[in-house]
Amino acid sequence: MMLASVRPLAALMLGVALLLSGSGLLGPLLALRGGHEGFSDQAIGLVMSAYFAGFFLGTFAAPGLIRRIGHIRAFAFYAALCTVSVLLHPMLVDPWAWALLRLATGIALVGLYTVIESWLNVQALPAQRGRVFAIYMVINLLALAAGPWLLPLAARDDDRLFSLVAMLICAAALPVTASRMAQPVLPDMPQLDLRALYHAAPAATAGALLAGLAMGAFWGLAAIYALRVGFDTVGMAALVSLTILGGAALQWPLGRWSDQRDRRSALAVVATVAALLALLMLPGAQLPKPALLALWFAFGGMAFALYPLCIAHLLDHLPGEDTLSACASLLLLNGIGSAIGPALAGLAMGQWGANALPAYLAGTLLLLAAVATSRRLLRYRETDQPSHYHPMLRTTPAAFELLPETGDSADTPQPQNKDTH
Repeated sequence: MMLASVRPLAALMLGVALLLSGSGLLGPLLALRGGHEGFSDQAIGLVMSAYFAGFFLGTFAAPGLIRRIGHIRAFAFYAALCTVSVLLHPMLVDPWAWALLRLATGIALVGLYTVIESWLNVQALPAQRGRVFAIYMVINLLALAAGPWLLPLAARDDDRLFSLVAMLICAAALPVTASRMAQPVLPDMPQLDLRALYHAAPAATAGALLAGLAMGAFWGLAAIYALRVGFDTVGMAALVSLTILGGAALQWPLGRWSDQRDRRSALAVVATVAALLALLMLPGAQLPKPALLALWFAFGGMAFALYPLCIAHLLDHLPGEDTLSACASLLLLNGIGSAIGPALAGLAMGQWGANALPAYLAGTLLLLAAVATSRRLLRYRETDQPSHYHPMLRTTPAAFELLPETGDSADTPQPQNKDTH
């Protein structure tokens, strides 16, 4: 019986690993190829912002399509959309065309994540939910970190890397679409009114938006930054990958530390340290490459913890019946920030060069630290609903259903009809 319950989870996790490896390769590949094609930093920033805009829009569009055609067909639909979008990049070498393609890619990927995460919610046994969520996030981080290391397989003007991304996405569909898993019912995920959200946890609300502004800029422009400060393709892959691995390595200890104190104080400290690390990067090309890589690793450890800290702070102060809707609202705020961040940082890099990226990151994170500190000084508050920190990435609202704090698993919608396609 246990083996039967583990097998579907393994298929879903394999699909996630392949999907995220392709996604992890595509972002740096577009920065590399865009620079080779003569795109300005502003243009690359706008292209990367379009991806997060698509991710944001897809969050609203995906549930309706999945309910209408079913999980397996929806997964195949989104995988096809993503594959076509990827393969069109080398055929339509124009910033505006790439922006539209990145928009489509963001819509497709959030649809794929929604299918997988809603399935995980049903397949995970009640006692397994927290562990399944942790494994899922580890696979997310490791696959994203692995993707950039595929860049050295071909030259920057070689279209085969786009084909490799497309193949990874198609391969991700194989274990999922071949499954006979029961299809879950995708529940409605109403958003909490933003004023109510801000009233419940002002530091978490502002922090999620500012964390999105910072991390969106990292995801969109770290690769082009690496090229501008003198790294080759291997060095660029190392910088992006080590930053993600830093986030994977330090989230757990930072989270456990934050569980023992006021979450706003933890948020202020982590944001301040991340900002100081960004300021230390300002010499850029003048720094020894190993030192710069070490700084980015440490920065990733701090910066990747900010959004989960905001979620944990929010969960500390909300009743159980509001947590799913509140987390979904916080996710959307973070998505808005992520969509704006690359455009702002790209504009700054176009004006002042590569070092504008760490300067932008430092300024955004110092503002986040100031907000968290001011809220801590203005108001002392008891923890109403003690929760635990969970290492996480921003994916879809469906992922929050796996968190133990969001309610008993008995409330999770159970599978209905079988789909054997």
